[in-house]
Amino acid sequence: MSLLKTPAIVLKSRKWGEADRIVTFYTLRFGKLRGVARGARRLRNRFGSALEPFVHCELNLFEKRGDSLYRITGSDILDSFAGLRDDLSRMSSAARMANLVGAVTGEGDAHPSIFETLLNGLHVLQSGHDPALTALLFQIRLLGDTGFRPQTDHCATCGEGHGQMLSGQFSPLAGGLVCGSCARRDRDRCLPMSAGSLAFLQQALRWAPATVTRLKATGQIRNELEAAVESYVMVVTGKRLPPADFLSSLHYS
Repeated sequence: MSLLKTPAIVLKSRKWGEADRIVTFYTLRFGKLRGVARGARRLRNRFGSALEPFVHCELNLFEKRGDSLYRITGSDILDSFAGLRDDLSRMSSAARMANLVGAVTGEGDAHPSIFETLLNGLHVLQSGHDPALTALLFQIRLLGDTGFRPQTDHCATCGEGHGQMLSGQFSPLAGGLVCGSCARRDRDRCLPMSAGSLAFLQQALRWAPATVTRLKATGQIRNELEAAVESYVMVVTGKRLPPADFLSSLHYS
């Protein structure tokens, strides 16, 4: 067995056995991993609130060869993000981001940019920005960080065209903007994307996480982007992620 230590963010947890929990983290050093916290559901336990969803912690765990589950030995809270659990809309948006990270990352595949983007998104949510817009922005960023960057420079289906030659149609199945010919062949599954929505999407993908919250979207642009991102996330993950059903998806009890 080897002792490991890493900054981590709690994505979700579930009951295991009579008194334990299996907790899923996204960690800075090791990517997504799952660990068992022995006795974590007992009234008096050494973990306290350190294993609640969204907690940013310094995680200590043992790795046992041949076992996919780590043994969690300690978790020191760096930021509890308690403010997210006091507001329904913020909690819902945080759950959406955590669910997306959990759905599109493989275990043991570390990407520091994903960790930093998720952590930054939680800080922005707690600071009081528009929760739904924050979730939208950071979902776009996370898709880019995880290798599912929406294609906005040329047709995502045939590869032809540049910016101005695209049709203003977003294909979730293709993963981005498509040209007029490809849009006509798949019209029923394409979504409209105006020039303003395209510009917003390109900026959200290009700007650093620390500055992306300067972007604002209302009305048609926001509606188009929410529809496109929701549909694309469904294609990428193979399922509809719960937008607000955080109580069942994150298992607080």
